[in-house]
Amino acid sequence: MNRKKNLSKLASVDLWDIIIIGGGASGLGAAVESASRGYKTLLLEKYDFAKGTSSRSTKLIHGGVRYLQNGDISLVIESLKERGLLIKNAPHLVKNLSFVIPSYDWWSSPFYGVGLKIYDMMAGSLGIGPSTFLNKKETENLIPNVNKNGLRGGIIYYDGQFDDSRMALSLAQTAENHNGVLLNYVEVVKINKGNDNMVSGIEVKESTSKFIYKIKSKVVVNATGVFSDSIMQMDDPKSSKMIQPSQGVHIVIEKKFLNSPHAIMIPHTTDGRVLFAVPWQNYVILGTTDTVVNIAKSEPKALDSEIEFILSNAGDYMKSKPKKKDIKSVFVGLRPLAVTNDKSESTKEISRHHKIKISASGLISILGGKWTTYRKIGEDAIDSAIAVGGLSFSKSITENLKIHGYNPNPDFNDPLHVYGSDIKKILRISSDHKANESLSKKINITKNQILWGIKNEMALSLEDILARRTRCLFLDVFETEKLIDDVLDIMADVLNKNQKWKTQEKLSFLSLIKKYKI
Repeated sequence: MNRKKNLSKLASVDLWDIIIIGGGASGLGAAVESASRGYKTLLLEKYDFAKGTSSRSTKLIHGGVRYLQNGDISLVIESLKERGLLIKNAPHLVKNLSFVIPSYDWWSSPFYGVGLKIYDMMAGSLGIGPSTFLNKKETENLIPNVNKNGLRGGIIYYDGQFDDSRMALSLAQTAENHNGVLLNYVEVVKINKGNDNMVSGIEVKESTSKFIYKIKSKVVVNATGVFSDSIMQMDDPKSSKMIQPSQGVHIVIEKKFLNSPHAIMIPHTTDGRVLFAVPWQNYVILGTTDTVVNIAKSEPKALDSEIEFILSNAGDYMKSKPKKKDIKSVFVGLRPLAVTNDKSESTKEISRHHKIKISASGLISILGGKWTTYRKIGEDAIDSAIAVGGLSFSKSITENLKIHGYNPNPDFNDPLHVYGSDIKKILRISSDHKANESLSKKINITKNQILWGIKNEMALSLEDILARRTRCLFLDVFETEKLIDDVLDIMADVLNKNQKWKTQEKLSFLSLIKKYKI
């Protein structure tokens, strides 16, 4: 992906078929859907691809066991289908992960076992493994750090795991492979309308030049997640609130607290949510919470009470219990929950089903949804866009569309496996004999990864490299701090930046990472 080349197309293309605002899961899914059907497609992201919620998930591609508990059967069936399609179309990005539910009551295993057998059945031919009852010894062997006090046994079941921001970048590349044009750091500042008061295009500001572009399109799709209301109010100031953000906090700790390749699923916490302890890149993610927030921020901050909730509930299931001092990083995402008419409903009871809203002016807004169903969200949005924009109908092909980098036989022990078929290109991008050696002993980040992120993935800032092109910031904020100067030296050299730029980038990043520390 070449940002300079894509920027030139903003001025050279007279009329787009579909413009998508937002470079997260839903927007990128819509871009892949639109471009692969042959429509002239433009996607614009105010910050960086997956800067918001879409880089801050629990890293799971799953049907949603808790949605089954809530009786949201249709969402579970849809999610399980999409999970299966993702494993088929992006095997380098999504892998099977086994989850153990420890049981401390005589009734827990049979109760959850029946539910998980239904879960398996719903997956049908796209299932990835049968759930199985475990005795006490088997549970202890699978999760060596499990709390053995009162342990009766457990259940093992299977879901999918992925790296969310790497998936987002792969989707962006997939859309570009089908002639889509994508740009980060381009902010929509105005929605333009014709004499008939229907949306005719947008005005945008490019962040580095501050230049304003006026762009025409047959249809505009609002895929800005928790910020959807602001775009809808840009279209119609009287538009009512349609999104209720819910904050999900994750903490990252050392792998010794799980000491296992298997995840733990805690089915019932003190607030009724499920909680996960998930192995990820030699660390463990504990999450998540569900806290209503009234103002959506690009960098939300974890509350002390949320940290205590996670540590307390996870600690009940662990022999060696994590403390605050053991936390390596904290990251927070905001769920874009579609508002319901039921005011008594708590956020954990609100369905994660997506909705497509079409305003009187023809603006299409994607409301709600979750990572697992991004493809179906995109399909539904583009089906609506075809009708609104009067476009010639073209059938969706994404159920069988391979995601960029497709590699049917990935080596998940290779830290570069998420790049799939691009691995050889990355290894050879620099002639420096040390360019493929990690700059850190704890987190894999090489000079060649940094060069690839800048030259092929539109990375502009230190944050882009350390938070999303690699996952350093999300894994270990303290180790990441040690990498700043080395990474900036590499970036400045390839971007032709001076010492002033390096100083500004360092100060900006040091300010940012305070939110990832306890």
